[in-house]
Amino acid sequence: MQKLYKLKNIIINVQDTIKKQDFLVYFRKITIVELSDKEIVFWVVSSFMKDNLEAKFYNNIFDAAKLENRDLEKISFIVDNNIDNPSNTDVVDCSKISNNKKNKVWPDWEKIIYQEITNSKSVNDRYNLSNFIVWSDSQLAYSACEAVCRNPWKSYNPLYIYGDVWLWKTHLLQWAWNEIIKKFKDKKIVYTTADKFITEYVSAVKKRSIERLRQKYREVDVLIIDDVQFLAKKEQTQNELYNIFNILYESSKQIIISWDRAPKELENLEPRLRSRFEWGITVDIGRPDFETRLAILQEKARGNEFMIPQDVAEFVAANVTENVRELEWVLNQMIAEYELKGNTPTLPRIAEKLKKLSFTTDILWSSKITHKTTIRSYEDIIKKVSDHYGIEVEWITWQNRKKEFMIPRQVSMYLLKTKMHYTYERIGNIFSGRNHAAVLYSCNKLEWLLKKDQWLLHEVNVIRDSMWI
Repeated sequence: MQKLYKLKNIIINVQDTIKKQDFLVYFRKITIVELSDKEIVFWVVSSFMKDNLEAKFYNNIFDAAKLENRDLEKISFIVDNNIDNPSNTDVVDCSKISNNKKNKVWPDWEKIIYQEITNSKSVNDRYNLSNFIVWSDSQLAYSACEAVCRNPWKSYNPLYIYGDVWLWKTHLLQWAWNEIIKKFKDKKIVYTTADKFITEYVSAVKKRSIERLRQKYREVDVLIIDDVQFLAKKEQTQNELYNIFNILYESSKQIIISWDRAPKELENLEPRLRSRFEWGITVDIGRPDFETRLAILQEKARGNEFMIPQDVAEFVAANVTENVRELEWVLNQMIAEYELKGNTPTLPRIAEKLKKLSFTTDILWSSKITHKTTIRSYEDIIKKVSDHYGIEVEWITWQNRKKEFMIPRQVSMYLLKTKMHYTYERIGNIFSGRNHAAVLYSCNKLEWLLKKDQWLLHEVNVIRDSMWI
């Protein structure tokens, strides 16, 4: 795409420097095979074209190409008859460009520009209404964004959304892009970030193609710019955005902007640009409350097919209060612990983790967990297991084969083997004289189940954590 875009620009620049008749005679189908800052190698359709371009128009083409590659030192031409193959999509037919130029119609060019600015990998189609959880301090921003998606160009222009970092502003803006482009497929809907806009502007200055940058943005119907705070102190870029903003606004084009602060707090922004941001509606997103944080955590866990016990989820939601990204980070830590170590999230483990990461204090979490228990013998482990499952100790140790007693018995054997390092024979004697093979089978069976059943693994970890083993 980059090669084709540059080639179009070069051919268009050449047209302005030679006679129309010469262009029609000597310029046929052409493409770029190699492109670097120092050299461009063109493929041409015939030896006739190659010889004449080298002999008569080398300087014209070189100068036109240098407008696109400022550091260009050399161009060359190679004959390739395969250019006539219809499947070759990187070829420019110069005769068609000539015909289009007469009527000032450039459908292919516009398509290239449109694809460049709309097919952005920075937009994630995961962002939609179904996974945006609305809380009280985001309701207005959500409703305004929904209204713009329903009826752009007529509602709330520009729409200015602000709030602290990681409060789903990007989620809202990318959802808006996804929604609008889905409903208005014939329109040019652009999502970009301030960082990308700055990069584009600097590149246009270097290549002396500012007018092309302006033309590119004049063509859009909806412009969405995220994280505009990065424009602070970039005076020239702000000036360019100001000009684009005015053109779009006067043409009744929709503009959506996000920043981390209210317009009046933008000290490093030009006053005239700041005033433009205040022309429409300004809405803020506040921090989510406890219920929202809990819902977000549970929703994201479901999206990752990961189970979080209710007490753990509530504990995390109560203590991780700054923003959504921190909730995601804690969730990712829990998932990593499970995948790498087989540790399911339990209240003691997560409380200890959050304490180390300065999310909690000793007072906050110590009252919520069981105090450390000293394990003196196998009776302590079996008693803990029986208490957890709510059954009598005798039902675990006897030869009862009922299903509801088998898992507690296997858990007890497994903990005695893996944590107390008892031999299979000793464990068998504790459990009504079972033989070595029976105990080995029980331990292996539980280990297999733990790999398949996340809830069972959680229960075993809860028992272990309650005994600190």
